[in-house]
Amino acid sequence: MIDTLYEWIWWDRFWLPVNLTWADLEDRDGRVYAKASDLYVTLPCAIAFLLVRYLFERLIATPLAASVGIREKARLRVADNPILELYYLSHSRNPGQAGLDGLSKKSGWCVRQVERWFRKRRNQDRPGVLKKFREASWRFVFYLLALIGGVVSLYDKEWFYDTREVWNGFPKQTMLDSQYWYYILEMSFYGSLLFRVTFDVKRKDFKEQIIHHLATLTLLSFSWCVNYIRIGTLVMLIHDASDVLLESAKLFNYAKWETTCNSLFVVFAIVFMVTRLIIFPFWLIHCTWVYPTLQYPPFFGYYFFNVMLVVLLFLHIFWAYLILRMVNKFLFGKMTRDERSDVEEDGEESSLTEEEKEKGSYCYTNGNGSGLGTKEGNNGCFRHLSLSENVCPSKTVY
Repeated sequence: MIDTLYEWIWWDRFWLPVNLTWADLEDRDGRVYAKASDLYVTLPCAIAFLLVRYLFERLIATPLAASVGIREKARLRVADNPILELYYLSHSRNPGQAGLDGLSKKSGWCVRQVERWFRKRRNQDRPGVLKKFREASWRFVFYLLALIGGVVSLYDKEWFYDTREVWNGFPKQTMLDSQYWYYILEMSFYGSLLFRVTFDVKRKDFKEQIIHHLATLTLLSFSWCVNYIRIGTLVMLIHDASDVLLESAKLFNYAKWETTCNSLFVVFAIVFMVTRLIIFPFWLIHCTWVYPTLQYPPFFGYYFFNVMLVVLLFLHIFWAYLILRMVNKFLFGKMTRDERSDVEEDGEESSLTEEEKEKGSYCYTNGNGSGLGTKEGNNGCFRHLSLSENVCPSKTVY
């Protein structure tokens, strides 16, 4: 049963052009081909990347952050409340009005107190600038080294300048050592990102990032197995070209070097649009969509590879939309953050209306007022009082 399924999955007609078999991709006559078993090494390499990243962030990125004035800021922890904590962890981080009312009755707090508790609890979980700086530092270093390595390994290759050469002699194209390490290191890096995805900074495009990582790993794995390595290296190179600029702009943004950050962001936006929305679809996808059919009739692997490229293209269009929104704010307004980033919610002070600040407010729990709306009252709702005093403006008494 398992052997039959294995043979069906790796059926030649699925992945290779007509009249070609896996036997044609076995090492012979001085030619070396990529093998699916070679990809097993990416797992220990991904784990090694996690270890190197841990050491890098603590021994290099943290001192670097301190040198530009970035330090971990202590955040006030919310008051202990097992009922609200359980709901926060198991149900929702941002309950609706019905949830707030139910929790108010269970906890003995007024709705306003419960709402503030959840707001502060969400802020407590948000990553600090230091964590973002360390993460961006690690990615910047990798993308920079990967970009340099990619250029060094490709600048003297014919297919770097003429994409028709990608298919010259396909599939009997020997694998070079530079291609082997370029692939293994890139796949191991993306694998390490997947391992860390639940711990890294989560942004609004979290789901799109997951899809991107999975599509990239699938694309690279497939191209490795069927010897689409030449086009695979070109795809990796154009991605690294813009990624290194994005991460460097983040670093200067966290360090509050606004002029440098803005300049790098403009360069990043230009490079992103050129590489992801022009070169990628009109050179690389055109290369994989048109040229192979000049040598072989279309087959399943041909369609599969191009569909994965189109998935990446749609993600590029989505991110281009976010970038253009940021460019619009940069040119016509004030850009203060990454469009993909969450905003730290306002504290309890900003949630008070001017009328409540002037008159004071009562906090009602199960219909009973919890105190006087006066500056001197222990349960007053003026902003100089803390949550520990069990105050929150829920109704204004006239």
